Amino acid sequence: MGLLNEGINEIIATTHQNAAPMGIIKRNGKIRMVLYHGSHTAERVVSGGWVVANFIFDPVLYVTTAFDDLPAEVFIDEKAGEFTVERLSSCEAWAAYKAKVERSTRQSLLISLLPVREEIGNLALHPVNRGFNSIIDATVHGTRYKVTRDKGLLDLIEYHAGIIKKCGGPRESEALALLFDYIDYP
Repeated sequence: MGLLNEGINEIIATTHQNAAPMGIIKRNGKIRMVLYHGSHTAERVVSGGWVVANFIFDPVLYVTTAFDDLPAEVFIDEKAGEFTVERLSSCEAWAAYKAKVERSTRQSLLISLLPVREEIGNLALHPVNRGFNSIIDATVHGTRYKVTRDKGLLDLIEYHAGIIKKCGGPRESEALALLFDYIDYP
């Protein structure tokens, strides 16, 4: 199985009726993710024992899933080993993992992932787009800004907004406008 690269892979993770942007870490042959206590994703990964990495290149979907829930009809059931898992209908590829808590701290969980099944659907070429990459970064900062209202995070979001406006296309611009709405941008 080999959909992941070394380093942190940005995907949209699905659990039962839940989708959220996540980073899956692949280092030295180990696959892991860090989840924060209290999140829907953490609760469902721990209770269900599985997670699916959805490979998607839609900036609007990354922003939406960071702040909101998706309707039930976008999830598709798939069999993956001993589990019935849920993936997103719009993904280009997906990988299902058996998930186990490796370590728990007051704030977070380190989850070890064991690949169970991978499927490649309709892959498209995705040239490097700094606007898309900046949507990912701005969204990460936006989720933290929404909670803390830290001016430093707002500065980072504005920095990435400049890149999105310069390098992104219409879909990245739409994602940025949506992000601004979610964070109540001044």
